[in-house]
Amino acid sequence: MEKEKQPVFSSYAKNVSYMKERLAVEKSFDVIHLDLEYAGRNMALFLIDGFAKDEILHYIMKLLADLEPEQLEPDPLEKLFKTYIPYIEVDHVKDLNQASDLVLGGPAALVVEGIDEVIMIDARTYPVRSPDEPDLERVTRGPRDGFVETIVFNTALTRRRVRDRSLRMEYLQIGRRSMTDVAVCYLEDIADQDRVEDLKGVLQDIDTDGLPMAEKTVEEFISGRHWNPYPTVRYTERPDTAASHLYEGHVLVIIDGSPSVMITPATFWHHLQHAEEYRQKPVIGAYLRFVRYIAVFASILLLPLYYLLSTNPDFLPANISFIGPNEEGALPLLLQFFLAELGIDMLRMAAVHIPSSLATALGLVAAIMIGQVAVEVGLFSNEVILYLAIAAIGTYATPSYELSLANRLVRLFLLAVTGIFGAIGYVVGITFWLLYLIRMSAFQTAYFWPLIPFSYRAFRGMFIRSPVPLKNRRPVFLNPQDPDR
Repeated sequence: MEKEKQPVFSSYAKNVSYMKERLAVEKSFDVIHLDLEYAGRNMALFLIDGFAKDEILHYIMKLLADLEPEQLEPDPLEKLFKTYIPYIEVDHVKDLNQASDLVLGGPAALVVEGIDEVIMIDARTYPVRSPDEPDLERVTRGPRDGFVETIVFNTALTRRRVRDRSLRMEYLQIGRRSMTDVAVCYLEDIADQDRVEDLKGVLQDIDTDGLPMAEKTVEEFISGRHWNPYPTVRYTERPDTAASHLYEGHVLVIIDGSPSVMITPATFWHHLQHAEEYRQKPVIGAYLRFVRYIAVFASILLLPLYYLLSTNPDFLPANISFIGPNEEGALPLLLQFFLAELGIDMLRMAAVHIPSSLATALGLVAAIMIGQVAVEVGLFSNEVILYLAIAAIGTYATPSYELSLANRLVRLFLLAVTGIFGAIGYVVGITFWLLYLIRMSAFQTAYFWPLIPFSYRAFRGMFIRSPVPLKNRRPVFLNPQDPDR
């Protein structure tokens, strides 16, 4: 939707009055309006307290105070813009609505008598934390910096690792009221330009008041599958991970206010990769990836399989006939699993909400006072606790938090259909789950690629962490302009 424009008036007083009314200077204490007079001309400075760098604006005001009227002749805008406002990020606009919107984002607006444009001085600063290592993507050896909530810092962290002249950071604003800053980041001579334009078109078509949840709100608009639990974009808080995907041909979306950068497109297997695999020797990295795959798929399939074998002991060979609870407990086995799953989710939510200093105490309460007592009184069987713990470990071993939550729902679904329909329900449930993933797509990309459609080279690189010198081709599903690395 095109925004309404208001050209600068010929009257200085009318321009100041319009800006004051649009910015609600009298109603908001943090919107500052300064009446100034420099070089014999009335000037008005509009800024947001807390966003402006005081020392920069003080320096500019000091220089303006030394000006004589004749120094601004014959073209005052040209003189101010090129000579007497010595700052890097200076611009001028002819639209008062645009100027006021920019002020709300941080830059200061200078309205000058006799000039039919507003001078924008982008001397802003945001409250920001230092780049720390992300909690969700820790590595044993590697850089400890991570993205923060300020978009300019995040673009700088990315460009520090990608010093390529074809790196593009295209600026967008999303949200009618929030006007959130968004950057689309890609390598122009590698990324598929059609994919870039499609993504930019989808972002520009987002029509909403604002982005209160930043990247998650954007994902819900661009994913197109609102009730699909599986993530169609990958999130990262590591600049090195973001840079490696740029070199492959992915497109990043960096959103102001979020420390997570969106990587598009992302397949199911992208969510199972972790930076730790590339911080170790190739053999060690391949082993870690193999263990992770086992853990993730065990977290989905193990509990329903254990329930199926426990309720159908005829399926068990004689040498593993010990599988199954020795004591069934006071509750049916299926109900035990569901109650235990709910208990783990309650514990996870409690761990998020309590202070970190109390997390150890919460773990002791959950493990000893709840878990052990529940087994001793016969509410749960020991085997239920054991297999549920294995499934929980596999869930937490999933690199992508969003994927782990989706897999948890699939596990509950398989438990339910196995409990209702037995072996047929288990097999049909897994088949339905696989078909669902196979039919999914993420930005015109098959979600289960490279298994379906099958690509041997990509499958080998996905299943085995290959040495970097051997990875001399970019992923074909990205349709890169430069396929050779």
